[in-house]
Amino acid sequence: MPDFSLEIEAGCLVAGVDEVGRGPLCGPVVAAAAMLDPERIDPALVTRIDDSKKLKATAREEIADALFHCASVGLGAASVAEIERLNILHAAMLAMRRAVMALPATPELALVDGNRAPDLPCPVRTVIKGDGISISIAAASIVAKVTRDRIMTRLETRYPGYGWARNAGYGTAEHRAALETLGVTPHHRKLFAPVNKILSRA
Repeated sequence: MPDFSLEIEAGCLVAGVDEVGRGPLCGPVVAAAAMLDPERIDPALVTRIDDSKKLKATAREEIADALFHCASVGLGAASVAEIERLNILHAAMLAMRRAVMALPATPELALVDGNRAPDLPCPVRTVIKGDGISISIAAASIVAKVTRDRIMTRLETRYPGYGWARNAGYGTAEHRAALETLGVTPHHRKLFAPVNKILSRA
């Protein structure tokens, strides 16, 4: 389980940073930054925070809503147009920068999940598989995942048939079949192979 070890070791104002949505065929890439005060956060909530991929959707929703009330949270995103202009890696870096810039205070250190450091207004420490190590990164991973899932659920009401509320835009069999029958929407990433393949037939 993630804990406060890296935050305590840093001995300063730390933000955990993570992003979600590099792999889907549509929708934005979303990042979150989270600063947790171990003196203020409910210990019961701490025990529930984990890598977002290990949690059920209902647990993620509950934890994210609680974090918005007891932690400093910043959100950032990069649009489909930015993904296509910059490529998905650089768009993810941009989303993380926007998330940190959206925090109410600039952290003295950012713990960033993965091995690539975005351009941030503070020192950065990358942490491979950080959402399983740092509680701040884990918190950010939950908030980013919940935020993006909510975006995709809202988009499904405008573009029904693709199953975005269930697959979050990932290339599931359901989503690929809908692409074949319903076609490409403005929210699809046109440079991603399965989408580009359909467009190339037109």
